[in-house]
Amino acid sequence: MSYRKTLKLVCGLAGGSAVLVLAAAAADSRGYFGEQRGEAGRRWSRFAVLQAAQPAWTPASHTPAPTGHAWDFNWDKRDPSALTNGKKKENTSEDPSSEQDNGKPKATRNILLIRHSQYILSGNSDKERILTPLGREQAEFTGKRLAALGLKYDVLVHSSMARATETANIISKHLSGLGVELVSCDLLREGAPIEPVPPVTHWKPDAVQYHEDGARIEAAFRRYIHRADAKQKEDSYEIIVCHANVIRYFVCRALQFPPEGWLRMGLNNGSITWLTIRPSGRVALRTLGDAGFMPPDKLTRT
Repeated sequence: MSYRKTLKLVCGLAGGSAVLVLAAAAADSRGYFGEQRGEAGRRWSRFAVLQAAQPAWTPASHTPAPTGHAWDFNWDKRDPSALTNGKKKENTSEDPSSEQDNGKPKATRNILLIRHSQYILSGNSDKERILTPLGREQAEFTGKRLAALGLKYDVLVHSSMARATETANIISKHLSGLGVELVSCDLLREGAPIEPVPPVTHWKPDAVQYHEDGARIEAAFRRYIHRADAKQKEDSYEIIVCHANVIRYFVCRALQFPPEGWLRMGLNNGSITWLTIRPSGRVALRTLGDAGFMPPDKLTRT
């Protein structure tokens, strides 16, 4: 079989950038790049550039090497293997295994984070920053979508800011037959959670705002984003209506991504972000900013 046919077959079967690098090296050694074999210095300098463009591979499996830290199963400080009834385990327990099993969570928490609908940006105060007519339409679409999911919602918590409160009230009308409790919370108000990386030029809160808002939003995360209590027997579905910065920070923290990366994500008004927290402490992001239930001409990010 000719060299060209062999190369074509290998690339077709294996695929991937690693095969292309090896093929380039072989072709280079045969002079297909237009120089003689004796020009080793220039040839290998070009091959080095190709190598540098490849990701890091582990020698054994030829797969990308893992980066970052291992998953922290006690991220919410509720891992029963570390705590029993809120206290450190002691060796005096007659049956520590049964005690730990009794305090082990068994239910899954589903948290649906809703970004408020479009609002009047020109308002001088929070009370004046109410929803626009389009924003009220968006909240109706979101409420219909949540009702259509057919889930048994336990509670609807919302930020105390006007735009989030109004969005929550519209959504609640579509869930009226479920007896969902409506709760307002100041911790969920919009703010600057942490200085974003990379930085942006159009939005630069001062250090004091980061210091104050960051502590508050982190407190909101610790209150609402955690595994189920051991007393909870059934899976739960909770709705939280708040703001883009808060939701994006929550997602980064829950998935144990660098929290300073929160501004790299974008969320449409009225969109649904769904986090699932397993009893083991594992967290999954089922949807991020889902707004596919709205017509395209109703989508905004203001």
